[in-house]
Amino acid sequence: MERYAMQELVRWKDKEKRKPMLLKGARQVGKTWLMKEFGRIYFKKTAYITFYNNQRMKRVFDDDYDVNRIIMNINIETHLEVTPEDTLIVFDEIQEAPRALESLKYFCENAPEYAVIAAGSLLGVAIHEGVSFPVGKVDSLELHPMNYREFLEAMGEKALAQVIPKRDYCLMSNFRDKFIFWLKNYYYVGGMPEIVQYFSERKDYEEVRALQTSILEQYEADFGKHASAGELARIRMVWNSIPMQLAKENKKFFFGQIKQGARMKDFEMAIEWLLDCGLIKKVYRVDKPAVPLKAYIDFSAFKLFLVDIGLLGALSELDAESILEGNRIFTEFKGALSEQYVLQQLVSDTKYTPYYYAGNKSTYEIDFMVQKGKGVVPVEVKAEDNLRAQSLRVYCKKYTPEYAVRLSMSDYREQEWMTNLPLYTVKNI
Repeated sequence: MERYAMQELVRWKDKEKRKPMLLKGARQVGKTWLMKEFGRIYFKKTAYITFYNNQRMKRVFDDDYDVNRIIMNINIETHLEVTPEDTLIVFDEIQEAPRALESLKYFCENAPEYAVIAAGSLLGVAIHEGVSFPVGKVDSLELHPMNYREFLEAMGEKALAQVIPKRDYCLMSNFRDKFIFWLKNYYYVGGMPEIVQYFSERKDYEEVRALQTSILEQYEADFGKHASAGELARIRMVWNSIPMQLAKENKKFFFGQIKQGARMKDFEMAIEWLLDCGLIKKVYRVDKPAVPLKAYIDFSAFKLFLVDIGLLGALSELDAESILEGNRIFTEFKGALSEQYVLQQLVSDTKYTPYYYAGNKSTYEIDFMVQKGKGVVPVEVKAEDNLRAQSLRVYCKKYTPEYAVRLSMSDYREQEWMTNLPLYTVKNI
């Protein structure tokens, strides 16, 4: 399968002042596969070490951080001779070996000639528990679930995927039915690589749901293994409330809907734990649509999304048959799937940091706000062909932005006050 993050790793490999690479991301997003595939394609040898249930290799880092001694141990463990010019050193599940994580600092300072890449699923949790992070001594990359363009390529539709960034909207319009067909499937299947791979081979919706349920169970098992007893119940309450929160017209996260009388301070740590695991995404409200958006964040108001749209459907128990019933999948759940989809594409297929905006007294809301160059772009999401963008119209009359976007199932069109982009072209905002 094609993962666009591979090109980021190639650029890292060729950097003149390369530091060890830290690959971050939720469990099951494909970090191990990507590291091994990167080593297979771009290096002669890959020295792969996992610290999961590997006490022997954990002990290697107990005494000191002498790189030569560490390399000797890696040679014995992997049955390879690690040489700087042609070997990729991989440290997997590095959160299990805090001193191995700290050793990246010494690879950076004392042995920069070695290509070292490390990954950990619960790295954020480990760091908050006191693991020393090699600040300034590593490059980092976050791996997300597969985005829609990667999904198209996995389905054998590489030509469709490649036309999107070319912005040939006339050509896209000719193949609109194919784009929408695969978009509906992506809404259901999502972007977890194992599931996408299975679906590309079998097209079995029931088994897709079984695989999604299995991943959700693994995540919930992590809650029990790694969260404190005091936080466990709160983490589960936040996690299970997300579909309900997204189903609301106003998708701002309300603590009172988790538990009557609940307040932010009661659940802040639970939310941070899920963020550290990479299992949720947090989108803050901004008080003012001005550059830089980050300066106008309202930290008390935010939306929470799941890491993957397919997992959101599974957690919501969305019926698999709705995928076969035309646009009903897009109108059910009050647009939650569409907003989850757009958020997922923004974080995985663009360089933008998404926010959202609400008018005074919440009379209207702009689903997403992104900073593009010297301007701010409002983005309204419509789940179907419905082109009535009332909130966006009110916003544009008040602030007259140079560029405003409505995402919908309709074709590309320019209007005086905004541009309609098809939902499958979030990349092009």
